[in-house]
Formats: sequence, structure tokens, C-alpha cells
Amino acid sequence: MDGNSLERKKYAAYLEYKDSNVIWIGSYPESWSLTRVKFEAYVKARVGWHGLKSDDFTDEGPYLVTGSDFRGSRIEWENCYHCDEARYEQDPYIQLKEGDLLLTKDGTIGKVALVEGLNNEKATLNSGVFVVRPTHDNFSTRFYYWLLQSKVFTDFVDYNKTGSTIVHLYQDTFVNFSYAAPTSDEEIQIACFLDHETAKIDTLIEEQQSLIRLLKEKRQAVISHAITKGLNPDAPMKDSGVEWLGEVPEHWIPMQVRRILCDMEQGKSPECENREAISDQWGVLKTSCVNNGSYNYRENKALPENIEPFIQYEVKAGDVLMSRASGSVNLIGSVAYVYETEPKILLSDKIFRLHFHDKINCLFFTYLMNSTYMRKNIEQAISGAEGMANNITKSAVMGFHFALPPIDEQHQIVNHLREINAKFDKLIEEAELIVSVSMERRTALISAAVTGKIDVRDWQPEAQQQEQPAEATV
Repeated sequence: MDGNSLERKKYAAYLEYKDSNVIWIGSYPESWSLTRVKFEAYVKARVGWHGLKSDDFTDEGPYLVTGSDFRGSRIEWENCYHCDEARYEQDPYIQLKEGDLLLTKDGTIGKVALVEGLNNEKATLNSGVFVVRPTHDNFSTRFYYWLLQSKVFTDFVDYNKTGSTIVHLYQDTFVNFSYAAPTSDEEIQIACFLDHETAKIDTLIEEQQSLIRLLKEKRQAVISHAITKGLNPDAPMKDSGVEWLGEVPEHWIPMQVRRILCDMEQGKSPECENREAISDQWGVLKTSCVNNGSYNYRENKALPENIEPFIQYEVKAGDVLMSRASGSVNLIGSVAYVYETEPKILLSDKIFRLHFHDKINCLFFTYLMNSTYMRKNIEQAISGAEGMANNITKSAVMGFHFALPPIDEQHQIVNHLREINAKFDKLIEEAELIVSVSMERRTALISAAVTGKIDVRDWQPEAQQQEQPAEATV
């Protein structure tokens, strides 16, 4: 059963519906009426301001609102650009007012926000945002805010959007967005209902997302402590001689990574197709194949058939891989153990394959390299310019300091961390499921309310419901 079905089960429906004959609307309550944006609202965006230059922005002056300034229903005024007074005066029709509804029309289409907290200051738009204002009193901007987040609008956008790399919603297209409109009183009631009900869902989502962050932080702390201090809290300690590492168990041996590595192998990166390799094709790993200690063989690009593969770089189960270079600093130096992989997957020149002496457990090393302590070392060692030039060198990795426990103790630590990881993974998975289900319900609730699939005309917030006198029972 989908989310819309669940909402219809929980709330009553209208008594009668009729067919709109519009693919993205479907049926709607008989008491509602079909209309279009152009009959209800004024829509405008900045025209003729393309290729922004640095001198178009100022440290002070009227706010220049872009889609990146939207956070939920609000605009983060503190993060907005500013423009000079001439830009503001250039078009009085997009001088923003309290209560205006804004909609992004380029790139990420359909982000919405309400103009609130302007406090009599001046603000205008860049060319990627529409302002939507009512042309008559029988119109609730807040209802429109929810309507434009519903499936009926996203279906309309998908049906009408243009462009390949950057999608664009033209004004002539948007103003012809047709939808079923309730009465003005119902619009206000639906908006109040969604304000209240989505706030409860948002609170639950925020609580679960906060829990997920805390669980991940706790897991990282447990791993880092076990990998640098061991499992015995009563073990005699000694100074490691390394400032960041501090004290380590007395019987552990401080050393550099070079003492436990036989080799750091590096693959090759021929020009590949911009897609994943399919059955019986060779694929070359992308830097994203190693992320947060996990290996994903599907993060690869297909090797063209006319290029001979370097089969000596084929990845095998039991390999330990390290991301050498990436546009994301968080991926650089990330290490993963290959539990399983598909055949015909090759190392790229941005991935190291590590070969060890028998004095170290490969999984112990994987945990070590993903510990908080070693991540600090990696961030210090990253060299190169911004972007994909960011990388870590073999010599830097070889020079990292750590303390090595006896091999038996390494096995104990690995087994302990496997158990701990499994527990944390289960808790995180449960919280992520709650987030996913809650977001699906939020989307379904919005769509059901603004399209009249549920009737909320008699809805009241819980506090008001409790204040009503109980009906007499016979």
C-alpha cells in the first residue's frame, strides 16, 4: 500500500469526485474548480541578467535572493548576496514583499520559499527564481506553497521540463500549470493542516537524523579508542612519542606504516565510457568506490572494447584499497577491505592497492586508517590544489605513525569491532528507515491534502480537539 493510500485510509474523503482529464491531476472533489496559475497569480522573474560578474555584488545594499538561499520554507537572509540600488530599481515588479512566494525555475526546479522576516528591508531576485503573487483575495500563498511541493506539481514539471544538462521551467509553461482549486476558506484550512501535521513529521525526522549523527560519532569514537588504546582499560601505558597519538599500551610497538607495508600498487586510468560496466565488460574503479570504509565495485566506468585491459590490476576479494585522489577531501585516504567483488574490475591510478607483511591483520589496518586519529593525519598530508588535484602521496602514507599490537590482540580488536559495528549498523538502519518512511508520509500527506484526496475541512489541532466537550453516551 502506497503513502497516498495510507493517508486516504486515515482521513475521510470528499463525497463526490469528477475526472479532470488532465494527466497530473486525475480526479478532484466536485466542489473544487479547475484553474491555472495565470488566472490566480502574478508571476515574474528577472529578465536579461545573465553571466553575473563580481561587480554585480556588493557587501551591503538590497538582498539578491537565489535558490541556494532557500532552507525549507524560509530564506536565509544572512547568507544572501547583495546588489546595488540600481539593480533593485531596475524592475519594480520583482521588488520582494512580505508573504511573496518564490519558486526556483533553473537547475533544481521546484524549490519553494516564503518571503518572511524581511523587516522593511529591500530585496530582489536573480534570474533563476520566480516570484508568485495573488491577483485577487481568493488566493492563499501558503496553500500555493504546499501545492508546489506536491506530486501534482512535480508530475507537471517532469511532463513539461526542457533542457538536458540544466533543466529549465519557462514562465509561459509555469503560468499554464493547471490544478484543482478549493474555496479560499478551504485553501487556508488545508494550509493550516499541513503546517501543523508536517511540523510534527519534521520534528520526528530531525530527531532521527540527530540520533544517526550521534550513533556515527559514537561508533567512530569506539573504533578510534580500540585501535589506539586497545580493549584492556587496565593495561599499563607508555608515551608513544607521537603528540597526536599520546599514550599507548606498554607492549604495543610505535612505528611508521612503512614497516608493515610491502608495496602500494597503483592502477591506470584510460579514457573510459561515462557509464557502469555491464555483463562481461571490464570496468575501471572511480574514486568513490571506497567510501567510509566500504568498497562498492559498482562505482566504476566501462572500459572501451578497443582498449586492452591491464589484467594485473584486476581487483580480488581480500584486497585492501585506498582512495589516493578525489574532488572530495573526505574520500581521500579512505580505506576499505574487499570482502567480495565482481570479476573484471580494475584499479585506477587514483586507487592504491596495499600489500602487507604478515605481522598485521588487514582489517585492523582498515579500521586504523579510518580512525579519527589517522583521518587527522590524512587531512594534514593532503597536497595539491583545489578540486581533483587533491591527493595523498605514497610517501605521506608510509610516514604515518601508529602503534602496533601483537597479531593475536589485533584479531581480538577486529572481532570486537565487527560486533560493535553490527550493533551500530542495526541502530542506524532502524533510524534511517524511520526517516525514509516519515519523508514518504510527508510527501503523501501534502499531495493528498492539496489535491482533495482527503477532506480536512473539519480538522482541528490536537489541543483544540481536546478542549471540545465529550459527546454524551447512551
